[in-house]
Amino acid sequence: MVPPAGPAPLNPQQTQQFLSSVLSQRGPSALPYSEDTKWLIRQHLVALTSSYPSLDPKTATFTHNDGRSVNLLQAEGTIPMTFQGVTYNIPVIIWLMDSYPRHPPCVYVNPTRDMIIKRPHPHVNPSGLVSIPYLHNWIYPSSNLVDLVRNLGLHFSRDPPLYSQRRPNPNPNPNFNPNQSPSFSPNQAPNPAVSYARPAIPPRSYPPSPYGGGSVQTEDPAEVYKKNAVNKLVEVVHGDILSMRKAREAEMEGLFNAQGMLRHREDQLRKGVKEMHDEKEGLEQQLQMVLMNTDVLEVWLRENEGKVRSFGENVDVDDAFVCTDALSKQMMDCTAADLAIEDVVYSLDKAAQEGVLAFDQYLRNVRLLSREQFFHRATASKVRAAQMQAQVANMASRVSHYGGDTHEAQMQAQVANVAARISQYGGDTDALPRVRA
Repeated sequence: MVPPAGPAPLNPQQTQQFLSSVLSQRGPSALPYSEDTKWLIRQHLVALTSSYPSLDPKTATFTHNDGRSVNLLQAEGTIPMTFQGVTYNIPVIIWLMDSYPRHPPCVYVNPTRDMIIKRPHPHVNPSGLVSIPYLHNWIYPSSNLVDLVRNLGLHFSRDPPLYSQRRPNPNPNPNFNPNQSPSFSPNQAPNPAVSYARPAIPPRSYPPSPYGGGSVQTEDPAEVYKKNAVNKLVEVVHGDILSMRKAREAEMEGLFNAQGMLRHREDQLRKGVKEMHDEKEGLEQQLQMVLMNTDVLEVWLRENEGKVRSFGENVDVDDAFVCTDALSKQMMDCTAADLAIEDVVYSLDKAAQEGVLAFDQYLRNVRLLSREQFFHRATASKVRAAQMQAQVANMASRVSHYGGDTHEAQMQAQVANVAARISQYGGDTDALPRVRA
């Protein structure tokens, strides 16, 4: 006898309304799914009920191993499988955990009172939890419930997980039933109380099931035509959904590329802003140096304004500029001698080219002048280093005059710059004074 059919499954429109209602709830009764995946969950369940009407989506309470209870979506019903050319239905429950669809759902076989789980089974443990490679290789967002159910049917077809539990008949019928299939467990010993005969009796009556021994009923041609039309429409809608999904995935890929480009430009802008900030600090340091030099020039002008008036209009250039110390006078003498030797060597080159001066005499004079010029330049280099040290000492003494941590930091940078320049001329940078913070 074929078991009575359960409540009629929801039509696609009612299923969509139900899913839209439960996924749009807010507050304490809201389902624990992230907002960015609720639309995809709805699409997965709609596609599942369209492909497998025997599975109904509903909400139920799921209890974890640690005792926690949470309200989740599930798809409960039967999965068709083909064994030895006959289609059977396996009752299952597919739980959509709170991390779905980034993680796979939990699938349990749901045996009725007259069914038992085959032990051992490669894909179903004694508690009914199903484990197949498709669940282990779940990939978000390409994996979906339709492909999962299809894989479940294929694995169950190879090795059915449920068997019907038959009790011995006190009045057995000696007649042989040709429709009866042999037992799936030939290696097990016969048991007078319980025998494992065949896959479980389905709780629904979508495909015909031979478990109860009922007769096969002929279907109405109009119903067959209606079912074929519905299946064709479902295939068309499924194809449209796949094309729309591909288009949306291409659109999302373009948006991800644009996001990466915008982030790259953001990094470039940040780098540019940092470079401009560093350049601003450098310009502020230069401005501080210019202000300090301006103060020095103003002081010098005030001190020498009376001297200019005393000379009147007849001012000799040599008398206008006077060396302030011995180092300055020594630097001026060395520089003047160096430039004078440079002019003499140039005149000797011209004389040698025109044949006025003999070549050996030209070489002798150039050697003597070059030796003298070397000493003048070496002396000028030492004098320049000593002047740099004096300049740094003067700058260090004026830090307190300008005050402020920023000015002290700028002055430290200027002192370091001058120290680097001194090292180029062979000066002693260790003898430089340090600016006290």
